[in-house]
Amino acid sequence: MNAPNTLNTPADSYDYLIIGGGMVADNAAKAIQDVDPNGSVGIISSDPDEPVTRPALTKKLWTDPDFEFEEVWLKTVEQTGAQLITGVTVDSVDPARHRITAGGNTVGYRRLLLATGGEPTRLDLPEDDRVIHFRSVDDYRRLRELSGNGRQVAVVGGGYIGTELAAGLSQNDTKVIMIFPQELIYAEKFPRHLAEHLTDLYRQHGIDLRPQTRITGGETGPDGVRLSTESGDGIDADAVVVGLGVTPRTELAEKAGLEVDDGVIVDEFLTTSDPDILAAGDIASYPDAILGRQRVEHVDNANAMGTQAGRNLAGAHERYDYTPYFYSELFGNRYEAVGSLDASAETVESWDGDHERGVVYYLDGRGGVAGVLLWNVEDQTDRAREVIKKSGDREIDRDLLRNAIPLG
Repeated sequence: MNAPNTLNTPADSYDYLIIGGGMVADNAAKAIQDVDPNGSVGIISSDPDEPVTRPALTKKLWTDPDFEFEEVWLKTVEQTGAQLITGVTVDSVDPARHRITAGGNTVGYRRLLLATGGEPTRLDLPEDDRVIHFRSVDDYRRLRELSGNGRQVAVVGGGYIGTELAAGLSQNDTKVIMIFPQELIYAEKFPRHLAEHLTDLYRQHGIDLRPQTRITGGETGPDGVRLSTESGDGIDADAVVVGLGVTPRTELAEKAGLEVDDGVIVDEFLTTSDPDILAAGDIASYPDAILGRQRVEHVDNANAMGTQAGRNLAGAHERYDYTPYFYSELFGNRYEAVGSLDASAETVESWDGDHERGVVYYLDGRGGVAGVLLWNVEDQTDRAREVIKKSGDREIDRDLLRNAIPLG
């Protein structure tokens, strides 16, 4: 059965066709309506559900008791009138004939947006309901059923998804084992003292940390899941959730003959090597106005790039000149960042209290600023962009830099 507001079969053709059913698609459909309210819009998604605000699946639904599940829906169809076809995989794109094939249907388009997102990195684990490679609404529902009531869940991964899920689960009556290959949480991104502080914070909240540990396989049985590690040890849990990042889904673009190199190559208007096909979101490699060519897998980019892609799909022809930020919330600490965070880089730092609030400036080796981390410092991402842009390649005054962004 299809979800409400979705269809099984697409129309014969659309003015604007979007492949992918995530936040990029939602923002694009709403932007198309603003520019061309009479244009027909189709969205074909392999997901069974309507577009949702994906960050809530690892953040607010676990940590904010006032945030209801119904708030995750973006109401794309209701607000745009687009036709949404769910649970259907697009098999091919034919740029010469302006058509795609999906689920046995051929669908024409005037202009096309690729917003296929990313495929979760998978481990060599059994196909079992108790093993979740986390990405979708269905994954959230299953994890809810498998957690709580003092059950034990193993979280594999120490990046954005892994850290958020471990924190969220531990605040919902769940014993958490967190497995990651680094020595410290965020060891590759944060200065060592901050990574140590964050790692200690996880231990203080009762999470069983297994650093410098890699999973090589596992098996399921009547009592749960047993993971195998590179060192030969076994880790037992009632369920396992994997958050190891994603790989951009570029297969359609590649088969269509579009230029692909660590993502689908687009210009400043988000246009691919075909003038009638745009790409946005996780899959798009775009020329950032400040940072150079980037491919960004975060919600701020999905929102901003999706909106611009929708406007340009409908004929606006506007440059995407926005530099996105990324963020996370961990045990009441919110960090935001712009640019590249590399723990091996030289840093200039400013702190208030014992890791209460701080700004870390990452230098690029040529005298400029490559990235800025804002730890519990709000509403300063615009200033962070300015600092990176103005620094350029010239040698900066470190004392002046230390005070470039106020802490409060």
